[in-house]
Amino acid sequence: MRRTEFKIQTINMKVIDLIKKSKKTAFSFEILPPLKGHSIANVYRVIDKLHEFDPKYINITSHHSEYVERVQPDGSIRKVNIRKRPGSVAIAAAIQNRYGITAVPHIICKGFTKEETEYALIDLHFLGVYDLLLLRGDEKTFDADRNPELYHAHATDLQRQVNRFNQGIALDDSAFERSETPFSYGMACYPEKHEEAPNMESDIHFAKEKVKNGADYLVTQMFFDNAKYYTFVERLRNEGVTVPVIPGIKPVVLKNQLTVLPRVFRSEIPEPLASELRKCSTDDEARAVGIEWSIRQCRDLIAHGVPSLHFYTLLASDSVYQIAKEVY
Repeated sequence: MRRTEFKIQTINMKVIDLIKKSKKTAFSFEILPPLKGHSIANVYRVIDKLHEFDPKYINITSHHSEYVERVQPDGSIRKVNIRKRPGSVAIAAAIQNRYGITAVPHIICKGFTKEETEYALIDLHFLGVYDLLLLRGDEKTFDADRNPELYHAHATDLQRQVNRFNQGIALDDSAFERSETPFSYGMACYPEKHEEAPNMESDIHFAKEKVKNGADYLVTQMFFDNAKYYTFVERLRNEGVTVPVIPGIKPVVLKNQLTVLPRVFRSEIPEPLASELRKCSTDDEARAVGIEWSIRQCRDLIAHGVPSLHFYTLLASDSVYQIAKEVY
């Protein structure tokens, strides 16, 4: 199907409803906004490629500004605040208007003030974007010296602000007319434990809190060992958590990801996969191994009745296409 033939439709179903309504394991993916100065056509190319698999929703990552040191004409060094990518608000609206697919912008607390978050919520609501993914954001690249009174420390703090907004309460505690269409949102979870959590019991506790306080579903950090996912979900179910727990899938595409992914994302590479990746002499060989592993992983997850598969496409949209072609 050519892009010009895509039908635009009114977005009126929440992500949780789209997942539950799907007659088979739902398909969704995450995209990265283009670098500043680059065209949104880069985003459209990824969506055009994956559109045939009927994505129920598309996530848009959000990236906070960063402080970099710049040498001034007088030789002094000054910290300058720059943002390398556009925000997720405009891209989410563009996707919904162009494709008629529910867009899910990431709302993060690291690098965004509480006031900036409120402005984003106002804009999103005005544009008809009602689904969110609430995240803390990357602690490592955030300037920790910023005023903690202005920024949320955790995703659960951000969750409270969104809940209050849904109730018609602004950041300054003033009331405004409550919308007939409140925001719906998902939040993150970690089958292999968040890197800062003292233990898995702590991770389970906070996953329960997120759901108790309004998260419609949970999306996992990438993992490569399905057994860890099944164990994690079983523990959540035993604790009374009944919302969908959506597996996050990231195919390996580069040789160095054998060490980079465990270091950066704390995702363990199972030995059978690690062994095959060690044999690779090129990135193309590693990419082929990653595709084959993800196909087996996804087929097993589907056989176990997972509600949806969510793919992380950074550097991997071609791989995701080949995987989806085999399993959908």
